[in-house]
Amino acid sequence: MNTALYLIPVTLGDTAIETVLPSYNKEVILSIKHFIVEDVRSARRFLKKVDKEIDIDGLTFFPLNKHTSPDAISDYLQPLQQGMSMGIISEAGCPAIADPGADVVAIAQRKNLKVVPLVGPSSILLSVMGSGFNGQSFAFHGYLPIEPGERAKKLKTLEQRVYAEHQTQLFIETPYRNNKMVEDILQHCRPQTKLCIAANLTTESEYIKTKTVKEWKNKTPDLSKIPCIFLLYQ
Repeated sequence: MNTALYLIPVTLGDTAIETVLPSYNKEVILSIKHFIVEDVRSARRFLKKVDKEIDIDGLTFFPLNKHTSPDAISDYLQPLQQGMSMGIISEAGCPAIADPGADVVAIAQRKNLKVVPLVGPSSILLSVMGSGFNGQSFAFHGYLPIEPGERAKKLKTLEQRVYAEHQTQLFIETPYRNNKMVEDILQHCRPQTKLCIAANLTTESEYIKTKTVKEWKNKTPDLSKIPCIFLLYQ
């Protein structure tokens, strides 16, 4: 196995690892002693889930969050520069995709260090796949504005792109505000615009449904506190 910075996907929920992650990922993980992680406790739980016999105390964890400085991140990569593979683990899904990790990868690329993304679940790709929307052209926007006026303006802008560019528009919301997001979409988007709601992807309670805004107004699911992604298309 090559010495590299490995981007290690994790499950999107309480899902059996073998159903969403290749066995090769376990082989890579067990060969690594240094991890850059979004949250140390959840990373330790994930590694124990990969292999309950793993020697957690023999591993080194470097925390990565919005407070981590670029200088600290650069220092984190010293083991890799010394010839030891490292891994990045985020809270859910794939590192650097709607999760921390991009800054680490950018520094590794500038230092000409090998970067290897591993296969795993991404809610963005899975939701596009299951929506029936345009998979040739799509854009992920992360969180929309919280302020009502700005949010309404943003939703209308995204909807305009759907019709002008034939591009699927994706975004997320903090789980406890999901139901309000649905209300805002139904209020501000055209009746014929299609909305796909994808929630709890890869779990037993997975939900992926596409309807027009007009059809959604008849009945909407309770999405409170559920990991969810929203997609708009024509």
